Amino acid sequence: MGKFTVDKALIRELAALLDETGLTEIEVEDNDVRIRVARGGTVVHAAAPAAPAAQAATGSAPAAAAPAGDVVHGHPGLVTSPMVGTVYTSAEPGVPPFVRVGDKVTAGQTLLIIEAMKTMNPVTAPKVGTVTRILISNEQPVEYGEPLLIIE
Repeated sequence: MGKFTVDKALIRELAALLDETGLTEIEVEDNDVRIRVARGGTVVHAAAPAAPAAQAATGSAPAAAAPAGDVVHGHPGLVTSPMVGTVYTSAEPGVPPFVRVGDKVTAGQTLLIIEAMKTMNPVTAPKVGTVTRILISNEQPVEYGEPLLIIE
């Protein structure tokens, strides 16, 4: 094995990306070199989602989602995705979602979970209000900055 040189600029860039996106860890690989940067934080553990057939068997319906095309991105109550990942609207299959349209929420309350790199990251309410629209559905992949829901 050859001499390994640490690319400090890359590590700083990855750390800045963690702060910018809200991720708890990131890993890059180039040829035989792999760099993983992680920071401590609260991690919510959730069971793996059930297959659609299992959900149908239990009678649980997916959360209703509204199309995001008519959402005004400047809306003051818009909650957007802090990272790329998969959305889970409940802590595990078969249990009620964290929030539904019409629910009153408090600042810091968990609204949903985004799984990124096998880490469950809670998305919390930025303010007190009422959930007026849910713009995503359970197990939907989301991008950074994608609209998730609106709190009025």
